[in-house]
Amino acid sequence: MEQDIQNIRSKAGFIIDMDGVIYHGNKLLPGVTDFVNWLESSGKKYLFLTNSPERTPKELHEKLKRLGINVGEEHFYTSALATANFLASQNPTGSAYIIGDAGLIHAMYSVGYTVNNVNPDYVVVGDPRSYNFEKIEQAVNLVIRGAKLIGTNSDISGPVENGIVPSTKALIAPIEIATGKKAYFVGKPNPLMMRSALKRLGIKREDAVVIGDRMDTDVLCGLESEIDTLLVLSGITSQNDINNFPYRPKYVLNGVVDLVQ
Repeated sequence: MEQDIQNIRSKAGFIIDMDGVIYHGNKLLPGVTDFVNWLESSGKKYLFLTNSPERTPKELHEKLKRLGINVGEEHFYTSALATANFLASQNPTGSAYIIGDAGLIHAMYSVGYTVNNVNPDYVVVGDPRSYNFEKIEQAVNLVIRGAKLIGTNSDISGPVENGIVPSTKALIAPIEIATGKKAYFVGKPNPLMMRSALKRLGIKREDAVVIGDRMDTDVLCGLESEIDTLLVLSGITSQNDINNFPYRPKYVLNGVVDLVQ
């Protein structure tokens, strides 16, 4: 364990999931303040990489600030930003019908996309709090008429303070079933998001470590991007869950607290 911790601490770049690693809902997890202070004082490059598309980097910055951690907006990268960048690379002058919140809408606008509920190039879905039958009905008919179906992330559920909530893959399923069309998911475990993170940090994959609480997104995404993975047991995955998967993380710790104790 001590050697593992030294190996992790020697990395130049840290790609860090948020839910289950940094906080649960509005509760900061143990050791996080010391961990972020260590990243800053050690001159490490780091990026908070979240599959949640709801919030903008500014809103994530404000959330952490309320919890007592003040880091710049440039340290946040979301599946909404990754989705917007992907679509801009595919179709720079495209339009989209969006089922999502401010983080996703803002990200799409930031790459020059327009909102279109008549004949969009894409239907984009991302963890909306405003999910309702009318929006699903509209999305189904737009996809049937030729719009491509995109999900910001392939999480089925996500942790909150009092349990779990359904996430994008669960919410997009009715559109897939009704249309017979499969969605393309941009966020973790799609390695696209990890490669974008490495570019933003300006480091090689050998010099980075991915820290996450999920085997099916964080660890899988790190493995498929050939980046060392640290699974923390402070979120959705327990020690017993690890054996349910045909692959393993390189490192397992109780939480980021173990890196700074």
